[in-house]
Amino acid sequence: MPKKKPTPAADLVVACERPAGWAEPLRVHFWDQSPGGAGSAWPGIPMTPDPEHPGWWSYRFPATRSVRLLFTDAAGRQTPDLTRERTGWLDAAGHWHDQRPAPGTAAPAPPPPPRPRPPVPEQLAPVAQRTDFRAETIYFLITTRFYDGDPSNNFFCRDRIRFDGNGQAIDPHWRGDFKGLMERLDYIRDLGFTAIWITPPVENRSGLDYHGYHPYDWTRIDPRLESPGATYQDLIDAAHARGLKIIQDVVVNHSCQYGIRGQVHIDHLPIKYYCPQGSAPGAVDHGPYQGSLGNYAWPNRDDIDNPLAPDWWRERHARDPEGLEPLVDPKTGETVPKPGYNPGRFFGVDANHLDPNWYHQEGFICGGDWESAWPLQHKHLAGDCIDLATDRQNVKDYLIGAINRYLDMGVDALRIDTVKHVERDNLLEYVNAWKAHKPGLFVFGENLVKGYGWGDLGGGDNGPSQIRPWWYTRLGHDPRDPTSGGDSGFSVLDFGLFSTFRDTVSKGTYGGTAQILSMDWIYGDATRLVTFLQNHDVGPDNDFKYRFKGDQWMAAAAYNLIWTARGIPCLYYGEEIEFMKGAPQDVEGERDTLDQTGRAYFGDHLTAEAIGATQAHPLYQHIRRLNQIRRAVPALQQAPMTQVAEWGSGMSFVRDLSDQGDYAVIGLAIGSDQQISVGGVRDGTYRDAVTGREVQVSGGHLSFSVRANSAGIYVLDGPGKVGEDGAYLR
Repeated sequence: MPKKKPTPAADLVVACERPAGWAEPLRVHFWDQSPGGAGSAWPGIPMTPDPEHPGWWSYRFPATRSVRLLFTDAAGRQTPDLTRERTGWLDAAGHWHDQRPAPGTAAPAPPPPPRPRPPVPEQLAPVAQRTDFRAETIYFLITTRFYDGDPSNNFFCRDRIRFDGNGQAIDPHWRGDFKGLMERLDYIRDLGFTAIWITPPVENRSGLDYHGYHPYDWTRIDPRLESPGATYQDLIDAAHARGLKIIQDVVVNHSCQYGIRGQVHIDHLPIKYYCPQGSAPGAVDHGPYQGSLGNYAWPNRDDIDNPLAPDWWRERHARDPEGLEPLVDPKTGETVPKPGYNPGRFFGVDANHLDPNWYHQEGFICGGDWESAWPLQHKHLAGDCIDLATDRQNVKDYLIGAINRYLDMGVDALRIDTVKHVERDNLLEYVNAWKAHKPGLFVFGENLVKGYGWGDLGGGDNGPSQIRPWWYTRLGHDPRDPTSGGDSGFSVLDFGLFSTFRDTVSKGTYGGTAQILSMDWIYGDATRLVTFLQNHDVGPDNDFKYRFKGDQWMAAAAYNLIWTARGIPCLYYGEEIEFMKGAPQDVEGERDTLDQTGRAYFGDHLTAEAIGATQAHPLYQHIRRLNQIRRAVPALQQAPMTQVAEWGSGMSFVRDLSDQGDYAVIGLAIGSDQQISVGGVRDGTYRDAVTGREVQVSGGHLSFSVRANSAGIYVLDGPGKVGEDGAYLR
């Protein structure tokens, strides 16, 4: 089949009628030309006079979808900043026309005023009544590392155990639980968040499975999270009673290395028979693991209870907890326990002998595989992340049916892990099935890129579009033309915007941010992207490894942008107090334990004695107020961004939701005070949600000042000041 030729952008022509008193020739100064991002040097490029229509001057932008510009006579006169996405004529009164107006044509009537703004509700509406997820803000937490409500269900993984000076194991990996989260729901709600994203709660199996990304049984909640009166259903009900939504993290791409309980078994030897080199059978001394490495919390000391395991395996599962009775490895004929015997027979996977009804058999991802679609989507991610054959009907039936049960329990939204490891159309089969089961369901995913993520559109990206974030938000099949297909109805975490923070807010500037925002057109719906500064995998530093380690004011300025730009803001647990600032997000050294990382236990800051100090932190107060303001201004929740301008120390843009009675002009300052000036805005009375200042606008031009690291959020007929001044919003 011949390859479809990419659809080129059409030429975009702009024309301007020379206002009275302006010198000739007219010039056009432009920037953020898309595609390409080109711009002109001040005072711009001379335009061409129209010999048939005196007074009109024009300029043609070849192959252009959108461009930001202004017209000037280079003698001190210029229009406000403008944005144009199609050919148009600007008359001398400053009004755009899609066709050249006839001489003497009256200027078009101004657009109707926005509908009256609805009053700001004092309380959150019930969860069931909030049908647009863009109205939410998300608090993301690793459940096992958040707050410990029930010490009796704590559990140490086999790997990365922390010992105190007396050799006692401390800080169990499975420490936080549903009971603890239920006890601190008010903390999250008081911080202003309306949705909680939890790591995958289904039963896991691995040497380090506390985070939930090594699923073993999708149909069962891991018992290490639950307690009497604190089941998953209890958590969902308690969250809903407080107006909080629950987002469940879902793994589709892979299972753990032991298979799936009741569905498929992966061949191993029972771990209780593993004996390290230099040791002796029954002599393991590793924290709570005494005698063997088998699960110390189970009487039979085994990790796996899969009914599909062979008879010899299941027979040993029920007895010999110490792992001392000789067992012949049916694969090699050797007898265990045996010091140093092949660890792969206990912990590894033979990719060539997996069940093809459930798994791919193409080996493990390595080297250049990470930027190529086929190996990413057919090879195994890691030794404890075994690639499922997600295109097989039995896999679809199992995973879709399992997650449907949680949707029936009241789960409000889904976050999908490792998106680029599943081919897009295949992944959408799962997403669309869940959305059909629960109409209105919001689903977003993680497609991690350490760059802009534009794929075949350029921008220095070395991966193809088919594994890039925007591809999954679209339905088309042209890697060079996002508009070849419509919105897929699936959203993603905004790694493109996040990646710019390494070179912008981490250095105290907004410089370059507008370039990313100018590419919003590539997504199915950019207003549904989930925006963030850091998460459990990455942070905005030079190599994306650490929790944000910049100055506090830089973080505040980043949050100002995230909470006022398009998208749904998401905060990773502890950011509100600079928790584990500068620490690696995950273990990196051979002997690192979780307390040294960004995944450290947070609960010590949430005890009755400590929570007051936590809530007094300047960033806690800052984020709390941003949540209050965003909730009071629907345009910040739902409107696209227009008239985006950025000059390093500041930014400005418009959020226009006039059809729903809301219109806001935003100005941001980073590092120093800024004077903001925005043209082409609606006339009327504006009130700043930060300072309460009121401004009357006539002639379409709004000017205001913003303190360093603060924001101006001027809302047409707005509510005025929202919340109390803090260290940054003032």
